[in-house]
Amino acid sequence: MRKILVVGAGQSGLQLALGLLARGYGVTLMSNRTADEIRSGRVMSTQVMFDTALQHERDLGLHFWEAQAPRAEGLGVSVAGPDSARAVDWVGALDGYAQSVDQRVKMAGWLDTFARRGGQLVIHGAAVSDLDHFSRTYDLVLISAGKGELVSLFARDAARSPYDAPQRALAVSYVHGLGPRPEHPAYDAVRCNLVPGVGELFVMPTLTTSGRADILFWEGIPGGPLDVFQGIKDPAEHLALTLRLMERFTPWEYARATKAEPTDAGSTLTGRYTPTVRTPVGRLPSGGLVLGVADVVVTNDPITGQGANTAAKCAASYLDSIVEHGDKPFDEAWMRTAFDRFWEQARHATRWTNAMLSPPPRHVLDLIAAGSRHQRVADRFANGFDDPSDFEHFFYDPEKTAAYLASV
Repeated sequence: MRKILVVGAGQSGLQLALGLLARGYGVTLMSNRTADEIRSGRVMSTQVMFDTALQHERDLGLHFWEAQAPRAEGLGVSVAGPDSARAVDWVGALDGYAQSVDQRVKMAGWLDTFARRGGQLVIHGAAVSDLDHFSRTYDLVLISAGKGELVSLFARDAARSPYDAPQRALAVSYVHGLGPRPEHPAYDAVRCNLVPGVGELFVMPTLTTSGRADILFWEGIPGGPLDVFQGIKDPAEHLALTLRLMERFTPWEYARATKAEPTDAGSTLTGRYTPTVRTPVGRLPSGGLVLGVADVVVTNDPITGQGANTAAKCAASYLDSIVEHGDKPFDEAWMRTAFDRFWEQARHATRWTNAMLSPPPRHVLDLIAAGSRHQRVADRFANGFDDPSDFEHFFYDPEKTAAYLASV
């Protein structure tokens, strides 16, 4: 039995650990919190997952909440005009529905499942000094804890990291009491509201610790009118500010949020981070090697909702690479090959996300506007959230965009 250590109990770390366990590996998982601490803690993300990522969970039998979580059957885009009215508004149909499960629910449930299925669970916040010992004890050490000291083991890849500072200030509220959008009252959709020069508001259905809820998520350009959440800890105060900004910049969303209230005492989250791609192999002081997983090595801004999706795809890719490698040593060459295989998917999400952080060029504005007139355009753009590689064919290059729009 090959022994593998996974450090970090998020989407990718837990999915990979449970996948390896099911295939007969001896798996140790290190988490800095217990399942109960996760359940009773603060929300960690927005985690809307699209069909491909959800299928990776289904393949491992980990889709425990699929019947309970609301199904987002569409993805809508609205663009605010100068008078705060909608200059663009459409909703595209998703080929496969999307879902969001509060990571407090999912990670706690998966952590309990890992222990129940015979995995070795260690509640301990690992430091670099710990890994020196572990690298000699295990056949492979995987680092999926995307924050803190361990990330410093992985150098920034400057060629793949165009930004050296955060591009958005982030503010999340989980709420009960949000009304439906009148444009599609019979079904749920992820809503993307773009406010040029200011930022973005995303509205997403979710399953949280207290049942069905919705997420209100502002992404503000640093230094702008949305960059005002620093230091706010009280959920009611956070939500009140969220709603005032909605009334000012997205009144069509505010109209259905007047009865919104926080889901719980841990229902809000603020922060900012720099989008970064890092080299995949970390070298310990003793010379041992560790492999970075998901947002340890590919950290994208959440503006395109790719974080949890990329994490699930990374776990699935690494699982395949590990199993296919058999009994051969997990040396540096293998680690880099495993990452390169994952990067073939992740590079599309990274390119698209970085593009959306910049002011859109004219041809992109034309493409988004065309979604109001042509359902085929709206549907294709919506499904790009599941498969960002499709944007290579009609999004980045003005000539390809023009040819695509001419064809429809």
